[in-house]
Amino acid sequence: MDPAASTMTIHVGKAGLFSFAGHEHEVTAPVASGRIEADAADLARSSVTLRFRTADLRVTGKDEPPDDLPKVQEAMLGPKVLDAARFETIEFTSRTVVGRTLPDGVFDLRLEGDLVLHGVTRPVTVPVRVRRAADGTLSAEGTAVVRQTDFGIKPVSVAGVVNVKNELGLTFRVQARPASR
Repeated sequence: MDPAASTMTIHVGKAGLFSFAGHEHEVTAPVASGRIEADAADLARSSVTLRFRTADLRVTGKDEPPDDLPKVQEAMLGPKVLDAARFETIEFTSRTVVGRTLPDGVFDLRLEGDLVLHGVTRPVTVPVRVRRAADGTLSAEGTAVVRQTDFGIKPVSVAGVVNVKNELGLTFRVQARPASR
């Protein structure tokens, strides 16, 4: 895994009666570490593990008033949401990899695995498109949706009229290079 070339973006939507008054948030989650075992001849023998340090998640401030950024960042990492002091890592570990090989070193895959977030483990399914370069480098991208309440997180609410959506959209790009032998 190449953590420097890999990242996840979390899209936090808004809901509620006065949602027009709230802001959507974009959060980046740099990949701290990971491992990809790829077997193009037998996809079922492939596996993926990704780890993120909760404290490294950052609100980008995109489409957000600058004065709100520190408050949103603090709330996200604080005890009412991610509780980064107690739950230091977020981890995805695949259990199964299925898919099909397309022309030109492209694979359409479905990873079924476990996501550990906020101290809770839940199964998730993630569709992934992988490209294999001539030098063996893998580039994977995909999207998924997770529900905060599935992980024991109550979506933030401001006076009950502007709420953070329960569903979070995840977009990721991961790059891996062949291990040195």
